[in-house]
Amino acid sequence: MLLTPVSKMKREPSTKLIAMRTTRPSQSGHLRPKNWSISQLPGLHPEDQDKLIQHGITSTLQLFHVTQTSAQRQQLATQLQTHIQHINKWAALANLARVPSVGCQHCGLLLHAGIISPEQLGQMSLPRLHQQILKLQVAMFQQRDLCPSLNEVSEWIQQARLISQSASRP
Repeated sequence: MLLTPVSKMKREPSTKLIAMRTTRPSQSGHLRPKNWSISQLPGLHPEDQDKLIQHGITSTLQLFHVTQTSAQRQQLATQLQTHIQHINKWAALANLARVPSVGCQHCGLLLHAGIISPEQLGQMSLPRLHQQILKLQVAMFQQRDLCPSLNEVSEWIQQARLISQSASRP
């Protein structure tokens, strides 16, 4: 399944979102966080997706912004009448999905590998993280070939560093 950032989608008259042609990041070297439709977040049940949408949360960046603090996450859990553990998981997935090369396709894998934020991802050593992911893939699927390549994991780490740096700038 090809995932398309919300920023690259537009509404048709029937209010469906359709994918538009994607473009490359700006030449300035600035990496902007990606925004995905909330429906693309892994592990989100349709009922929970509907609750988020009813509360005006339709994208991963919106979810990220309303779950910055533990008080915000607790408030959202109360509003949605769901367990705080679910909110914490969704918040971590939305945070990781901000890294363009990770997106909604790999954020669940990273979370299962113990990575909960772009900041943490950016601090990981490439060999250690790749080994963690390889072990996880073998344990879950008994297949080594499903593991992302070293180059792919390296891109995740580099982009996570850029996302973390831009987030810490005033």
